[in-house]
Formats: sequence, C-alpha cells, structure tokens
Amino acid sequence: MIRAAKEEPVMSGIKGKVVAITGASSGIGEATAIHLAERGARLVLGARRDDRLEALAGRITAAGGEAVWARTDVKRREDLVDLVALGCERYGRLDVLINNAGVAPISLLDELRVEDWEEMIDVNIKGVLYGIAAALPVFRRQGFGHVVNTLSTAGIKIVPTMAVYAGSKNAVRAISEGLRQEAGARLRVTVVSPGIVSTELASSMTNLENQAQTRAAMAMAISPSAVARAIAFAIEQPADVDVGEIVVRPTAQG
Repeated sequence: MIRAAKEEPVMSGIKGKVVAITGASSGIGEATAIHLAERGARLVLGARRDDRLEALAGRITAAGGEAVWARTDVKRREDLVDLVALGCERYGRLDVLINNAGVAPISLLDELRVEDWEEMIDVNIKGVLYGIAAALPVFRRQGFGHVVNTLSTAGIKIVPTMAVYAGSKNAVRAISEGLRQEAGARLRVTVVSPGIVSTELASSMTNLENQAQTRAAMAMAISPSAVARAIAFAIEQPADVDVGEIVVRPTAQG
C-alpha cells in the first residue's frame, strides 16, 4: 500500500508583510485588506471615509489581525506621505503599496464634463504618482518593495463614454512599466486590470444614464474578493519573481 506523502506546511509569502492600501474603505480595497489580513499581512489602510476605515480596522483586529488607518485623499500628496509614514512608524517598514483608489465619472466627450475629466486625472493618475513618490524613497532605503496599481479592462478595450477613464488607466499602465524598468532587481511592480466588479464605482458617475447602465451590468459582476486573490497572488511570489500584469474579469464579459 502506497501512502500519500505528508503535506508540508506552505509558508505564505504574505505573512508579516506590511501593506498599505488606498481606497480601502470599500470594494476591491476593502476585500484586499481582509484577504491579506487573513493571510497574516499587517495593513495600513487609507481612504476618505474615516468611519468605514475605523470599522474595517476594528474587524481585522477583532479577528486577530493587525491594521492601522489614516484618512487619505489621494489628491493630496501629503496624505500619501502620511500614510506611508504611518506604516513605517508602526511596523518599521513598508513592503507593498497598493494604489487602488479610483473614480469613473464616465461620459461622452461631447458632453464636455471637464470637471469630471479633471477628477479622473487627479485621482486615477496623480493619486498613483503621489503614492509612488511617497513609497519609492522608502523602498530604495530598504532595498525592497512592491508597487501594485489597480487598472481596468476599460484600458484594454476602449468603448464610447470611457475615453478619459480608459486614458487615465492607460497612463498608469505606462507609468507602471516605466517604473518597472527603472526599478532594477530589488523592486517589483504589478498592475491588476479588473473587469466588471461589484463595487461602488458607479456612484462616482455624474451622468445618471451611464450610472444606471453600469449598475445594470453588475448582473455579471464578479466579487471584489476575486480581485483580492489576484493581488495576493502577485504579492506572495518570491522576491525574484515579478508578476507584471493580471487581468481578472467575469467569464461572461465581452
């Protein structure tokens, strides 16, 4: 009789890592925080809704995890500096920065919703750059670090109403690739492009027709936890393995 070999315990590549997440109060950010905390990461949570952040941190710590939080508006560079500093002060280092905060007030260009365009540029592009600017010096001093940027399949398949939104995500794709090439062998860069996900993103849309259409499309949406698992996969790889891009979307999405 052949006995099955006893399985050796798998050491998680996430356990003990210090991970900062923007946009952590709901959706993908919240799901990622919970998933990583369950696998032993120490979380540094940032978002504009401090009541939700406090509640999320409380849930994580009540379950035996570790989490701190700070109200973070990614349009304010100093808020990203403070978020990274909080992680370093509390835990002594920062292993991963997940630039997840994003808005999507989509519309046809003919509508000339310039304020919405500026909001997407400020949050989706400049917010990521501010995160990189805060974390990169820390990563260089440490000699290690990982930047994870949340993109969108909207940047892969361009459709009407999403020109500026897709442009903002593709700008971050280009920035991420440039950072990856400049980073050298000690830093890692990953972009994750979710498709339709069950989140509150539609609430940022000022065009009510587009908002309604987006909510209707949620019938095929995947859970934020699916994206969280993809992010965890990239983080848990060995230090010499750089997962460049992951696309995760509903099988029913065209």
